[in-house]
Order: sequence, then structure tokens, then C-alpha cells
Amino acid sequence: MKLTYRPEIDGLRAIAVGAVILYHAQIVIFGNEPFRGGFLGVDIFFVISGYLITSIIYKELVTTGSFSFKNFYERRIRRILPALLFVMFVSLPFAWLYLLPESFVDFSKSILYSLGFGSNFYFHLSGQQYGAESGFLKPFLHTWSLSIEEQYYILFPVVLLITFKYFKKYLIHILLVGFILSLGIADWTSRNYPSISFYFIHTRMWELIAGSMLAYFEITNGHRSQNRILNKILPFTGIILIGYSILFFSDEMFHPSFYSLSPVLGVCLIIWFSNENEIITKILSTKLFVGIGLISYSLYLWHYPIFAFARVTYFLEDNFVKELLSGVVILIVSIVSFYFIEKPFRNKKNQFKKLLIILFSLIVLLVSFNFYVINNGGFNKRMPEILQVELRGESVNFFQKDNTKKVVLIGDSHARMLENKLNEEMRKNDLSLFRFETDLYLKDFNKVDRKTKKIDKTYSEGNTKIDNFLEEHSDLIVIIHQRWSVYFLEKYFDNEEGFKENNTYDDYYEPANTKTSSFEERQEYLKQGLLSKISKIVDQGHKLILVYPVPEMGFNVPNHFKNSFFRLRKLNNFEIPILTGSYAVYKKRNEFVFSVLDSAKDKNIYRVYPHKSFCDIFIKNKCVANDDKSIFYSDDDHLSLDGSKFVVNDIMKEIVKLRSKVD
Repeated sequence: MKLTYRPEIDGLRAIAVGAVILYHAQIVIFGNEPFRGGFLGVDIFFVISGYLITSIIYKELVTTGSFSFKNFYERRIRRILPALLFVMFVSLPFAWLYLLPESFVDFSKSILYSLGFGSNFYFHLSGQQYGAESGFLKPFLHTWSLSIEEQYYILFPVVLLITFKYFKKYLIHILLVGFILSLGIADWTSRNYPSISFYFIHTRMWELIAGSMLAYFEITNGHRSQNRILNKILPFTGIILIGYSILFFSDEMFHPSFYSLSPVLGVCLIIWFSNENEIITKILSTKLFVGIGLISYSLYLWHYPIFAFARVTYFLEDNFVKELLSGVVILIVSIVSFYFIEKPFRNKKNQFKKLLIILFSLIVLLVSFNFYVINNGGFNKRMPEILQVELRGESVNFFQKDNTKKVVLIGDSHARMLENKLNEEMRKNDLSLFRFETDLYLKDFNKVDRKTKKIDKTYSEGNTKIDNFLEEHSDLIVIIHQRWSVYFLEKYFDNEEGFKENNTYDDYYEPANTKTSSFEERQEYLKQGLLSKISKIVDQGHKLILVYPVPEMGFNVPNHFKNSFFRLRKLNNFEIPILTGSYAVYKKRNEFVFSVLDSAKDKNIYRVYPHKSFCDIFIKNKCVANDDKSIFYSDDDHLSLDGSKFVVNDIMKEIVKLRSKVD
């Protein structure tokens, strides 16, 4: 069903895609990112999609009493798949050249899930936080929103048809209830399960339904607003709401939530009240805005992989000229994609059956190749030998045997990096390994979300399980290791050499039933709480091994190392660089942590110092991230399998000492 063309909606698309691109470009002006709310451009797209799709379906239902699923899905296929497949195929050689094996496998999985309209589920289940630094290195992370739209295209026509056939009188009521329920669920879920809320369709449905309700009223009434005063005022109000959201909201907000009503309402005001005599409509209908809007789908598809590969190869490196060049490339390939891929496939003169054969063949090729990549572990032989080594081990089946000495490893993801090598040593030395994961092992402390003040109940429950285990068993060897500095300082790492973790630390720890008022107060509580917990462990008759902080690098070591290789290009002439961080910065950052751990005194406390294996040894006053044979880190702060060997060897030396004392 053909709709009346509205150029201002293409103008809205231009604003939406422009906001998203500026957000993903991470543009910094005077130390600030002015477009931190640009991710809301996706929400603008959702409202527009809801409006246009409902207009098509509902107008056809009203006019003919029926609806052609065949025609609808043919249009969707012509619109979505050709450009998406084109971007995927063009991205493959870049993935082959520039992605590490593990990242290449992740890349292939994201393509397969995207083709199955489920990449939003994949990125949620893989723990990818949208807006996190790691996400900017994943070329197809942006397809999560396409998956939501595709799921909407599958579900909504069926729901609308059934409602029209059997509950036509209550259609607007059903839409309104759906809007309210979805918005309420989104707000609650954003505060409790932010990843689910961001990635899943049920918390985005209200944005799509907002557009649907506009379409319903327009078709039912036969027109949009005819109030001259409102038609002049409210489009301007809408653009203010959208602009304010893009410039002053940030990805740290609860989203989607009641806060997200601002840009959604802004879009609705423009769609409903815009008219050819109004200034905002005229601006949005200009050739510039309409032109960008017409190629907005290609712009959206292309910008993210181009930015991702530019970051993976360190092409940008905060260079304004290179960032501008990337923008020009995105614009050019999007125009090419629009005219040579989108338009021909959308042209109805081209038989759909033939196009379907082409698309199906391309999908089979993509699926086959990416399964091949996954089954071959990302083809590690593409890389120099030092990059072929597995950086992270597989999940561990902990060695436990009756009538053997029990070793308990307690800690966060830093402790997790020790599991594989430590488990191997347990097996060799006839020891049993038990593992308990927790951020900080403290008695009667709460983990509190800084934004919501919500208490993470699983944190205290997990620590209680550890308490019970230590009480139920005697003469254990307890190893505690975690990223101490993050918890004690409540901030991520800045290596003071140009690399800084951009994430904000979202949690803090305070005693149960106590409301702290400052960082200093919490820090003192943590100190006393940790010392109390240490005393409790040794008083129970256990031996305790404290593993001090691992040096943080501030940059992704494998990616940085790989970039050095790609710059030199020729494998035979590749000289292995030694990547380093400042030892002085390490000591300054961990001064308080060392003072706390050092103040714990007892004959049954043993200490392991990871920095002694990496810092001031190979290079004076530097902590090294690799040698000429091995990479010691799997990212910016977690040790690799090879790196963990150093720490595990030192742990085993302490275990030998404490066991010899008993003997």
C-alpha cells in the first residue's frame, strides 16, 4: 500500500543516523564528548519504523479488509537484506586481515546471529555492554537494533491482523496498554537488568507502538493535526526535545526508561504536527536532510564496521584528519551502496524470484564460511607465531580428589585468569582445587549500584557460601586475588602515557546497614573489613596466600601488539616489540592497596607479588606486557595463560613453603 511521501521523515532519519554516527565516532571537544546521547538516534528510528509500518499495514486493512504478508515481507527483504549482506561480504577480508582468532570467531558468530535476526540476543548473552570500550571493536554490534526491527516485522503484522479481525473496536486500547506496559517494564528492567532492557524487544516495543498509535489516529481521522498554532509551535518543541536529548543525555542513564520519553515524544510531535508551512518541516525537507535520510540505512550499516576496523588497527589514534577521512569514506561507500545495491534490489522491475535466489546463495556462502571460521578457531595461523598462542583457557573442570589437601581460590576475573594453570599444578601435586568467585571477599558488606543505590543480593549470598565452606573445612590453603585497586580506589586505570580506561566504575562497597557519605569513608571501611576477614581466615586455622595487584597496562595488549605487526606487514621481517607500562604509575596507584595488605600480620599469611615478575626486571622502571616469545596479557589488565604461569609458579612456591613447615 503506497503512502504519501513525507520528506520531513527522511529529515528525521538524517538526524537519527547523524546522532548515532557522532556518538560512535567518540568525538571529543575540549575534553568532553558532546554527542554522548547520540545513541538515542536508534530510538528515533524505532518510532519512525512503528509509524511507517503500521501505516502500511493498517491502511491496507482498512481499505481492503485484508493484508498481503507476501507483499509486505517482499518489501522488507528487498529493503533490508541486500545492503546488509553486501556490508558483511566486504567486511570479511578486513576481518581476516585484522582480527585476532578469538575476535574473528566472535565476528563470525555475530554475523550468523544477525542473519538469524537474533544478534541482540547474542550480544546480551555474550555480556557485551553497549557503549563499553570493547564494544567499539566489534564490527557488527550495531546489528542488535536491526534484529529488534526484524523481530518486530515478524510479530507485529500478525498481532495487528488478529486484533483488526476480532478486536477492531479495541485496537487503540490494546496499543495504549501495550505502550504503557512496555514502558513500565523497560523502566524497571533498566534499573535491575540493564542489558536485557537495552537489547530485548519487549522493552523497546513502546517506542515502536508510539509510532503505531500516530499511524492509527492519522488513518482513522483521515488527517493529522489541523490546529495552526500547534502546528507552528510543537514541531519546534519536538526538535528541542530531540536535540537536548542528544547533547545532554549520556549512555550512563537508565535506558530505555521514562527518561527516553524525551526524544520519543520529540519525534512524535514532529510526525504529527509537521506541515509544509512550518519552519522545522521546511528544514527537515531540504535536499541535504532528505539526501542523508535516503541513504541513512546504508550509513547506519557501514559506519560501525568502518569505525571498528579503524580502531582495531589503531588507524584513528585521536587524529582529527584521520577521523574526518573515515567520515568521508563512510559517506562515499554509503552513497555507492544506496545507488548500486539498495535501489536496484528495491526496483520492482527486477523479478523477486531472481533476487531471492541471489540473496539465498549469498546467505549460504556467508553461513558456510563463518561456520568454517568458528570450527577452525579463527584461523590462528594467519598471525605471527607469538599471536597464535591461546590467550585465555577453556572453562576449567577443577581437579578434586578425596583425601587430598584442599586449596581454595577466591576472587574476581583476575583470579579466574589463574584457574587453568593453577588447576594443572593441583593435579601434578595431588592437591584439590575449589573455586569461589566474588569481587571482594568481605563479611557483612553490600555491593551498591552507584546510580540506583540498589544492593546486589547475589554478592552477599556468594560471600556467605564462602564463609560456610571455610567454616565447614579445616586446614585449608586459601588464595585471595582480585583487581584490588579498582575496588579500593573506585576508578579504572589511567597509565598516564596516553591510555585510559573510559568506563566509569558503577558500584561501591559499604558495610551492611550503613550508609556511607564519601569515598574516603568507604575506603576506610574496606580496609578494616578486609583486615578483619583476613584475621578470621587465619584464626580458623587456614593458611592464607594473598596475591598482590597485577600491573595494569591501560591498553589492549594483544590488539596493540597485533597492530605493530600489521604496520610492518611482512611476517619474516617482523621484530617483536616489547610493550610496557610505567612501574612508577603502578606503585603510585597501588600504594594504598599495598599498605592495607602489608598491615595484615600473621605467621600463616603468605604473599605473592605479580609485579616482581613483570616490573623493573626486563626493562628498568617499566612493567612489560610480553617478551619475545609470549604475550602476558589477554587484554588491558587480565593475564593470559602464559602470563598467569608466573603468578601460579610463585603461588606454588608459597604452597611448598607452608607445607614444609607443617611437615
